[in-house]
Amino acid sequence: MELVVGASEATMKSLLGKLGGLLAHEYTLIRGVNGDLQYINDELATMQSFLRELATSGYGNDDGHGPLMKDWMKQIRDITYDIEDTIDDSSHSLHGLRTTICCYFLVNYVYEVLTWWPRRNVASRIAILKERAQQISERRNRYGVNNPDRDGNKNTGGSSKASRFEAADNQDARLQLVTMKEPVGVEMHMRKLDKWVTYIVGFGGVGKTAIATAMYKNFGDEYDYCAMVTVSQSSDLEAILMSIKSQVKPETSNQEQHGGSKESRVAQALKNVRHRVNQGTSAVLAKCYCAGTSEGTGERSSKLDRLKKELEEHFRDKSFLVVIDDVWSATMLDKIINELPNHNANKDNRIIVTTRFHAVATTRRGGADIRKVKGLGDEESKKLFRQAFLESTTSKIEEGSEDVPFPDEVWKVCGGLPLAIVTMGGHVACNPNVSQDTWSKLRSSLFPESGKDHGKDGGKDITQEEVGRIVSYCYNDMSAEIKTCSLYLSIFPKGHKISRKRLTRRWIAEGFVCEKQGLSVEDVADAYFNHLIRRKMIRAVEHSSNGKVKKFVVHDMVLEHIVAKASEENFITVVGGNWLMPPPSSKVRRLSLQGSDSKHAKDAENMNLSHVRSLTMFGNLNNQLPSHSFKFGIVQVLDLEGCTGFKHHHTKEICKMLLLKFLSLRRTDTKELPKKIDKLVNLETLDIRETNVVELPKTICQLERLVNIIGGNKKTRMALKLPEEMSKKKKMKALRILSGIEIVGESMDFHHLTELRKLAIYKLKTIRGRASFDELSSSIEYLGGYSLHTLIIVDESSEFLKSLDALSTPPKFLTALELSGKMVKLPSWINQLNALSKLTLSVTALRKDNLENLSKLEVLFSLTFSFKAEKLDPETLTTLAENKLHSDGEIRIPDGGFKSLKLLRFSAPLLPLMSFSHNAMPELERLELNFKMLEGLFGVENLVKLKIVHLKLDGKGGGDITKQIHDEMKTAVEKNPKKPKIILDLTE
Repeated sequence: MELVVGASEATMKSLLGKLGGLLAHEYTLIRGVNGDLQYINDELATMQSFLRELATSGYGNDDGHGPLMKDWMKQIRDITYDIEDTIDDSSHSLHGLRTTICCYFLVNYVYEVLTWWPRRNVASRIAILKERAQQISERRNRYGVNNPDRDGNKNTGGSSKASRFEAADNQDARLQLVTMKEPVGVEMHMRKLDKWVTYIVGFGGVGKTAIATAMYKNFGDEYDYCAMVTVSQSSDLEAILMSIKSQVKPETSNQEQHGGSKESRVAQALKNVRHRVNQGTSAVLAKCYCAGTSEGTGERSSKLDRLKKELEEHFRDKSFLVVIDDVWSATMLDKIINELPNHNANKDNRIIVTTRFHAVATTRRGGADIRKVKGLGDEESKKLFRQAFLESTTSKIEEGSEDVPFPDEVWKVCGGLPLAIVTMGGHVACNPNVSQDTWSKLRSSLFPESGKDHGKDGGKDITQEEVGRIVSYCYNDMSAEIKTCSLYLSIFPKGHKISRKRLTRRWIAEGFVCEKQGLSVEDVADAYFNHLIRRKMIRAVEHSSNGKVKKFVVHDMVLEHIVAKASEENFITVVGGNWLMPPPSSKVRRLSLQGSDSKHAKDAENMNLSHVRSLTMFGNLNNQLPSHSFKFGIVQVLDLEGCTGFKHHHTKEICKMLLLKFLSLRRTDTKELPKKIDKLVNLETLDIRETNVVELPKTICQLERLVNIIGGNKKTRMALKLPEEMSKKKKMKALRILSGIEIVGESMDFHHLTELRKLAIYKLKTIRGRASFDELSSSIEYLGGYSLHTLIIVDESSEFLKSLDALSTPPKFLTALELSGKMVKLPSWINQLNALSKLTLSVTALRKDNLENLSKLEVLFSLTFSFKAEKLDPETLTTLAENKLHSDGEIRIPDGGFKSLKLLRFSAPLLPLMSFSHNAMPELERLELNFKMLEGLFGVENLVKLKIVHLKLDGKGGGDITKQIHDEMKTAVEKNPKKPKIILDLTE
């Protein structure tokens, strides 16, 4: 029920704004129905207040409403969507007629005659909607759907009602760098893999995937090739084999991604662990549409035969380890294993299978090792709960302190199940004011039929249904707006690595986020996201160098719960993917095409897709649903990230989506944007990063509501050329992010972009020998006093970088700065950037005097010195040699200073001798070195909080040197009181 409260309120806020605008400005266009509009506006406003009352009265949970109330709420949701569809669908035709005909010299009579039919259509549709609104209101009274009782409490469990959410409390996330924690309680399963197939059996939430991943990591370097795929309920055999092939035989010329050689086995194993989710499940789902519904069985069979043959040839005389995660069907498992080569003559291959069902593990008795997974013991459960609690609490608790204020009753309820323990830990941390007495009653509230505590060391084992009850309980405790945002997670496939920015920008486009408590919509969206992290509804798997979460995943059981909720309330419709969900019984509003076979495609064709407002596709666009199934005029979110088969006609169809707010073509093979893109007057986000688009059309300057332009390619530094009209017409004043661009000449002026928060320039190019960028320098200086927080400049000539020293006023609000080019002297104002937390500089600036200046930056979190070019030219080598002489032969990290630094990275073919003083970098947690040659590194033992040393070495022809560096680093690390972990990553 809670999701209807949240979803309907968010939708209704948007709708009431449109109705108000229509009443204020458009009443002359639809004369005679303004009374109906006013009635609908007032009725919906009252409904919105009622919804808000429900959300704050203790009725925010499933058990708080009967079937009548749930059905009535669904009717509110449906009519809200239908009214919004009617307004959006009709207003465009009226606007069009008005702008082309209704001018000063035209009399009202002629105008009314020419617009008679569209106005009559609008009037009739609104009259019907008014009647529906009246019936919904009357039906509530007729069937006794009562107002909420604020004093009643029908919720079970710890808190009396869904928790209130305060954006300010979740604005600042806990910054982290080390995300890969050692799983608790997996040691007993780490014995040798001595069978062809090893089964890990246990129901959802018991930690099967964590154990398989740990085994994969521990034993992966013993095999030539490693791969990990997810299967679940619904899968495609061809897609699974394609995923395995993509991991063991990447289609790239970059040799460091291949895992066949002995020198690169460690790197491959570690790389596969880090990218398992993205390369496994996402690769599976990205191929699901490739088969298409028009292919015959014979053609699919031939593809499978070719895949099997390719794998057999590739694995010839090589060993492999394959993890097949979350298998639901013994038949599907047999098909997968039968397609993989068995024992090679001189190699032992291994397969690890995780499954919830014991029957799956017992169907293949020969050569199998079955390992049953049970819950954690009391000590392990308490340790895991404490860890989850500390990660989620906002209380100031000293590291290592045993005085942690959490109740023992809570973790004991979880029966030793890791998922339940972690989720409950986040729940308790987010409810600091709940009394100990309430927590003590939690077990009897959740499990009234149980007379014993759950747990491995005392009491009966917890069941699958009871784990789901705990997940549901923790989910229901969240506030309405957070639950609405969490439902959006069902759009993405199971196991998919989801980008934080991608998610929050979509929330904003959908209208789920609004300004509150003095925070911008972007800041509120980040606060919502941080709260989901604290609640353990999502798990971070990758952090940016500034410590913020970059990508995350959703646990299978949590996602299963969310998908079921979204499907039940018709919030999101999923086609294909890993879940077998019933087709929707009503109109589809948000559609996620996660890949399908012919059966799923046929089901989708039978759906009513004319009301789709949000469309997300994964896979090949050539085999998606026909375009005539959609009504382009009402689509607001179109996300095609990673899709293949993008054609010119797709851009024409996109330009028909006049209400489009969010458009992502990231990593598609699109080559250019059409001139007619100016028709998308509502567009707020345009994401064309990692595409072949190198220039924006002039018409882009007409999009005055555009907030984010994201282009170029970070890795290749391919840049996006802006039209000169952008600086001449000065219209795009709403821009907040302008990323991946190319600046040509001196004419680009950004003074009017006073909302700009991020400016990323990947290329600076002069015209006819002119090297002056006075307008750009002036713009940076000007915007630095407004809202500019992130500045990235890549300047190969370095002329512009040198000119930055002349700025009279530093960009004092910068939190992130990257200056890439051949530079020795840093801008004199850099030590005045008191808010700077992330700094990236060219390795040519690595000098003693520069380090002393930078050490004064109080809040600097990460510092990177890098060299982007593939080869060291003579000029750069000379500069590095001069740096050494200037620094007395070595680069010494000074005493004190760098008080907040946690990440230090060096990336260059040649790194000079470096040493750390006794009191250097007291908070440093991670040290990364990427090089071909390192002259020396001393004083690592002085880094008292160091956790990880990551060495990325070019092992080509340098095996002895590599071993020597590794041994020296190991000796230094052993002297460090923290005993940091060394990760050795070798490339060929």
